[in-house]
This record gives sequence, structure tokens and C-alpha cells, in this order.
Amino acid sequence: MDLAQWQRLSPLLDELFELDAERRRAELARLRGEDPALADELERLLALEEGHEDFLSAPALSQTLGPASGDMIGPYRLLGLLGEGGMGLVWLAERADGLYRRRVALKLLRPGLANPDLRLRFSREREILAQLQHPHIARLLDAGIGGEGQPYLALEYVEGEPIIDYAKHHALSVEERLQLFLQVCDAVSHAHANLIVHRDLKPSNILVTPGGDVRLLDFGIAKLLHSEEPSPLDPRTEIRTFTLHYAAPEQVRGEPVTTMTDVYSLGVVLCELLAEARPYRLRRQGDAEWERAILEVEPMGPSTALMHIEGDTRPRKVLRKLARRLSGDLDNIVLRALAKKPEQRYASVEALALDIDRHLRGRPVMAKPQGFLYHARKYLVRHRWAIGLGAMVAAVLVAALVVSVMQARQAQREAARAQAMQSFVLGLFDNADSAQQGERFDLRAMLDAGERRGERELARQPLAHAELLGTMAQLRIGLGDYARAQALLDQQHRLLASVDGVPPSLRLQAATQQGRMAWLLGDSRRCLATMLPTLPLASRLQAQFGLPVAAYLSQLGRCQRSAGARLQARPLFLRAQAIRRELKDEVGQAETMGDLAALDAEMNRSGDAIAMLREALALLRNGVGDRHPLVIDLQRQLGNLYRLRGDTELALDTYTDALALAEDLHGPLHPMTLTVRRQQVAVLIDQGRFNDAAAQLRQLHVLTVQALGPQHRETGLSWNSLGIIAWERGDYAEAVADVSRAVAIWRSPDGAQQLPGGLYNLGMVLHSAGRDTEALSALNESRLLRVTQYGASSVLVGDTDRMIGEVLLAQGRMAEAGRRFERARALARIGYPEDHPRRLDAELSLAHFRARNGQAAQVLPTLDDFGQRDGKGSEGPKLRWRARAYAAEARCGMGQAARGRADLDALLGELRRLQPDGGVIPREVQAIRDACSQ
Repeated sequence: MDLAQWQRLSPLLDELFELDAERRRAELARLRGEDPALADELERLLALEEGHEDFLSAPALSQTLGPASGDMIGPYRLLGLLGEGGMGLVWLAERADGLYRRRVALKLLRPGLANPDLRLRFSREREILAQLQHPHIARLLDAGIGGEGQPYLALEYVEGEPIIDYAKHHALSVEERLQLFLQVCDAVSHAHANLIVHRDLKPSNILVTPGGDVRLLDFGIAKLLHSEEPSPLDPRTEIRTFTLHYAAPEQVRGEPVTTMTDVYSLGVVLCELLAEARPYRLRRQGDAEWERAILEVEPMGPSTALMHIEGDTRPRKVLRKLARRLSGDLDNIVLRALAKKPEQRYASVEALALDIDRHLRGRPVMAKPQGFLYHARKYLVRHRWAIGLGAMVAAVLVAALVVSVMQARQAQREAARAQAMQSFVLGLFDNADSAQQGERFDLRAMLDAGERRGERELARQPLAHAELLGTMAQLRIGLGDYARAQALLDQQHRLLASVDGVPPSLRLQAATQQGRMAWLLGDSRRCLATMLPTLPLASRLQAQFGLPVAAYLSQLGRCQRSAGARLQARPLFLRAQAIRRELKDEVGQAETMGDLAALDAEMNRSGDAIAMLREALALLRNGVGDRHPLVIDLQRQLGNLYRLRGDTELALDTYTDALALAEDLHGPLHPMTLTVRRQQVAVLIDQGRFNDAAAQLRQLHVLTVQALGPQHRETGLSWNSLGIIAWERGDYAEAVADVSRAVAIWRSPDGAQQLPGGLYNLGMVLHSAGRDTEALSALNESRLLRVTQYGASSVLVGDTDRMIGEVLLAQGRMAEAGRRFERARALARIGYPEDHPRRLDAELSLAHFRARNGQAAQVLPTLDDFGQRDGKGSEGPKLRWRARAYAAEARCGMGQAARGRADLDALLGELRRLQPDGGVIPREVQAIRDACSQ
């Protein structure tokens, strides 16, 4: 079969594959009437599919041959896969040779592709990128060949969204979308000036950073126009290297491409950017139908495409208004860029950009036939005030007078509001002696008096009163009086709803405070419902009210994170960080770094989180000193990460510093103080000091419920800690009851982050209580949630597999248990550093399983090695104790019972001295000793 015949058969074959059996027979009959030979050939090709449903059901190339996270390619360490295409993989990587530290997007050839044409194309991309130096094009930073001859390109890592997604999420106006598109044109024009055609322009290759800057990516199939050497690639093999939906007709036909090919692709992108719809309406989906549309169907302008979007939930009135805005010049610009014949399009990207600029400035565009009436209309629109001045001078003067009066009244209201607030605050402090009680100053009494005065003195100034209520609520939050703060914010909301002309800045601040209060009370759904409607307003106010907008974005990001929407939270934090960095707000920057570190910690990137928290603390201390309230929260987060890493002494020191500052700034009953105290008690549990921990935690639990309520996520954490203490002390019934209470609280939306860990703990204590069927149910639910949140290869999934293996082992289901232990170790080796306590736990659990499954002699050296390892914090000794017990158990089963009993007696003596409060490990060792005596 020659190329011409295949090009005729291919689209017909695509259409037939998409039809059911009956319609396929009818279509073949129709074709047979026109061309019997063609129908016979199609029928023969269709027959090849029958009976081969499993063809390519497994990948042709094993993924295990490819690179993995942690691998080194040249001087770069791979961190995670960002994306993949037909010829290559793009990894997030960091330079790890010690020269400097930088994250890059590392592009590699797909493993197993030895085709020399692809390697030539890869080399050509390096040649292309080396020529391009432009602020809107992702830069080539480095290139080379790694181990095993693997070529790589190190590109600037761009953290952003595809241009269409960015426009949607930020609710950009038509003008803002056009300004973004002009950046794209500028980047493509630069490439063309260097005689390079991109050939695959599409939204996913055009990212927008949180700061609103465009970055053009992926010159993998770009063409060098100036090359004097013949292309090493046969054009016929490149037909499908482009993305069909954005391809020009000449690309579909396999004809040579020019700069006007990119003009066509830009026309499709512009249509989708303006209308959120592509310019073709298909009869049915499929590549063949797309090819037909590109080659034969006249495209729609954005105003028409907008009205044909299926499933659009926007009101028709809104769509019609937007369609009117897009009709005319913008329709003509897009349709000219989408002309079927290259010579009928814009001659260059610069010409396209010039027409868009003309439209933005109200001047005639070249895409419109240049008739007299069109020029006249544009001239009138552009100079409407100057032309109408003589005829409308009276109307203009009246309008100006009305505007002046309105502005004067607005200014008077603003001045009166500011004067009222100033007088009120001064009066508040003039009478502050009423709150003096001996040597103690009662701030709450002063605020109570201020609220009463506000009701009296600002009754006729509702905006000033509303602003005062917001300020009072913020002070109440700082004091930990959450219930009173919520009441003040509810009163503010009612007041603002009753008046007109609320300043946008006050609306934004009110939404931020309402969201913050809902988040502090553990109601992320209410937070999102309150804040999301204000997001378009925040985007409009960013230039004028930068810091309030940054505070709004940060709070919205926290609510998204609490609701489990991490992907939505990160861009909000990054936008807030960009604003605060530009305005040199050091406290705000440190706060946002703490938010980003919390995201990293939840994604098991604890090393990155610790580094960011340390950087945030340094920034805060250099800027405002050591006594800022934010220092408490950053140190609290840092202590959590130290504890998870097994550095209990360092965690305890960090909590102690945070607690001293919290008690000094907030007092002993503030919710933040209670949180730090509870986390400090958790370290006592890690250290085996269960009696001290229990006494402190019972008191803290009562205070936590009083401060936050019985259903708050922090109350759940308190129940969980009480349950773990009961478990360590052997009171399994109480342990199950307490952890079950925590799980019940965390089943609310605000417990999404805590629920998988709570279910894990519930399964663990149920297993100790001998309720293994219930334990497996809880652990399997925990595992499912962790797979959903973090992916099947997460180390947290591996931790759960290890615990499931312990339950299966107790049930005698040896084969299933072995698979769980093996998987737990494999995931731990991928996700944890070599000396991480959880990785060592996985290794030890697998060795213990093998010892109990008839391989005691083989694993005994491993168990002895673990029993002699040094380890820091509280986790190192626990690992050694368990290993020594398991080694002694193995010896008891190998006929060395005397030595096994002696080793266990020595270990029990050591545990009685070092763990006077008992615990799970001493009980497990005693059970092994009892079994060894039988």
C-alpha cells in the first residue's frame, strides 16, 4: 500500500471504528456502491481488529526501564514526572552536584526509543532553544548527556497554569485576555525572527505564572527555516507530531510549514481564549472529523463559537452580552488568522499582534475591509468626546457637575468615616483607665466598653460602625475569643447588607475575616462559600489594595487546603507570595512560606518543608524580631516535622520555645497555646512517659473543648492522643473508644487531612484489642483515602500496607501478609531516606515476618544488625528493642531457647528501667518471652 492510498483509507477507517456494528455495515454498503475495491480493502483492515481485543493491552515498553524519582541524570536529581509526550519525558529535577541549587524542567528521550531520527529531533530542539533568549520563552539552562548515553535538556522550570485555565480561574476580562495573548505573540515573533517555526502552539504549551507572565514551552517539533542541510526527518513521518486540534490545514495535508502555520495555531488559541470554545462545531468526535473540519469547514468566530458551547452553565443573558463584545473586530481578527490558505492569513505574527493592539486602542483593524463607513465609525468612537463637545457641551457640563457633587459627597463620607473612627479610638484609650484592675490591664473589658460605645456613637454612620466591628473581631481573634469574634462579624455582615455604596476594600476585608473565622472554627465549607464569590473583586483590586488582596488569597488558600483541595490552594499561596514580595511585606512573606511548607509536609516532602520553615523564621526574625505571634505557628510546624522524622529531643526544644512565646503573648488559655501544649505532650508519649502525658492531656482536653467546641478538628486530635495513651497503657477498650471519637469528628469536611491517619490508628488499636476483622476494615479505608489523596506509590500507603500485613499475619494469612510487607518495604525505600524511622520499621517488619514464616536462619543476621544500630530520638531505641526481641524469638524457634530466654530476660530488665510506665513494646516482649518458655 502506498502513501497516497493510505492517506485516503486512514480517515475513512477512523470513522468506521467509531460506529457500532449496524451503522458500520450500512456505511460499508454505501462505499461499496461508489468504489467496490475501496470497500473491500476497508473490510479487510477492519477484520484485523476482530479477535484481537487484547492487542497492546500491556505496554510495549516496560516502565521499569525508565528513570525514577531520585535517579541522577548528569548533575541533576529527578524529583517527579511533570509530563510526557510522544518522544520525551519532562521531569522536575534539581541540580545536585554541589555547584549551586536550582530546580529545572529536565527533558529526556522516552526510554526504549533508539530511533536515530528522534535523537536528531532532540538535538535539533537543543539547537533551537539555544538561539532563543526572550522573557516569555522558557530558557535553555543546560544540555548534555547523562549516564548510559541519555541526552537531556535542562530548561527553566515554570510554575504556572495553561493560558486558558489561568484566564478562567482569574475571571479575566476580554481586554486582560488580549494583553496576555500579546505576550504570546511577542514570544512567537521572537522565534520567527530567529527563523524558527514552533509548529505545535496550543494552550498547554503556553503557561502563565502567578505574576501574570507568559512562558512559551516545547519547541520539540519546531522547524529551523534557515538550515541549509536537508531535514533528517522524512516529512511523511511527522504528520502526527503536532496536536491535531490546533493544526493548520497544510500540516494536516503534510505540506511544508511556514511562519503562517503558527499564525493559524495562534488563531485557534485566541478563539479559545476569548470564547472558551474552539472554532469548529463537529458532527461527532474523532480525528477524522477534526481533519475534515480543518480542511473543509469554515471556522466560526469567537462570538458564534461562544453561543454553541454545550453544557455552559452561564446565563444566556451573560453569554449574549459577551458575544456582542466579541463580535466585529475580534471575530474578523480570529477568522483572518484561521484562513484556509496561508496567503490569506496575516503575513506575520507581528501583523496579528498589531491588529489586536489597534483594537485595544480603538483604531481600525486590518482584518476588516477598509470602507468609508467603517473608518468613520472607528474615528467617531475614538474621538467621540472631542467631536461631540460642541453639540453636547451643556450635557457634559451637567454630567461633570453631577459627578463632582457625587465625588464630593463620597469624599465627605470617607472623611467622616475616618474622622469617626479616629475619634472613637482616641476616646477608647482616653477611658482605658476603666479597664485597669490594680496592676493588671483587662483588654477584654476595654473591648466590651468599646463595643457599647460603638453602638451609641456610630449608630448613624453604618460604614464606620461596620469597619469598627471588623477591627474589634480581629482583636477578639487575637485574644482567642472566637465565639465573640464570630458574633461581631455576623453583626458586621448584617450592617453591610443593609447599606449601599460599601467601599470595595471594606467588602474584601470583611470577606477575609469571615473566612478566617470559619477556618479557625473548623468549617472550611462555610469559609469557601463565604470567600469564593469575592475572588473576582480581589483580582480587580490587586493593583490598588495589594496587601489586603494578598491576605484574602492566603486565607482562601488555607480553606482550600483544609477542604483537601491542595491543587487549588498552591496557586493562591503563590499569588499572595508574589504580591507580598513585590511590596516587601516580610511578615506576609513568612506567613505564606508557612502555608506552602504545610502543603509540602502533607505531600510527604518534609525536607523541603523544614527548609522553607527555617527560611521563613529567619526572614521574620531579621524583619520584626523574635516576638511576633507568627513565630509560634512556624515553630509549631517545625516541631511537628522534627517529631515525624524521629528527632524527639529537637522537637521538644522547638515546642518549648514556641510554648514560652505563646504563653507570653497570648496567655495560657489561648487556642494556639493549647495546641502547642498538646503537641508537646505528644513528645512525652513518644518518650514513653505515659503517666505524665495522660495527666496533662486530660486537663488540656477540657480546655480545648471549652475554647473550640466538641466537634473541632483540634478536639479530634486531643481524643486521638488520649486514645494512643490508653493503647500504650494496655487499656484497649478506652483506646478504641477515644480514637473512634476522633475518627467521627474527622469525617466532617474539615477532617479530610486527619481522617486517613485516624483510621490507621483505629485499625492499630483494634488489632491490639484482638478485633482484627474491624481493624482490617479501618485500615483498608485508610489505605483507599491515602491512595486517593497521595497516589498508590505514596509512602503513607506503604505504612498502611505494613500495618495491614501485621493484621493478616495474626490471622495466619501468610501469603497475603508477605505481599503487604514486601510492598511496604518497596515504597519505604522509594519515599524515605535511608535512616528514616519508618523506612527502618518497614525493613524490620519484613524481616520479622520472614522469621515467623520459616526463614529464621536467613534473617537472623539482619535482626541482630538492627538490634545493634545507633538511632537518635525516641524511635532509635524502640527499633533496637523490637529487633532484639524478634531475634530472640527466632532463636527460640531454632532450638536455641536458652539463649533466646536469656536475651529476652535481659531486654525486659532494661525496659523496666528505661520504660517504667510500660507500653506496647514491653508487653510485646513479655508475650514473646512467655511463648519461648513453652
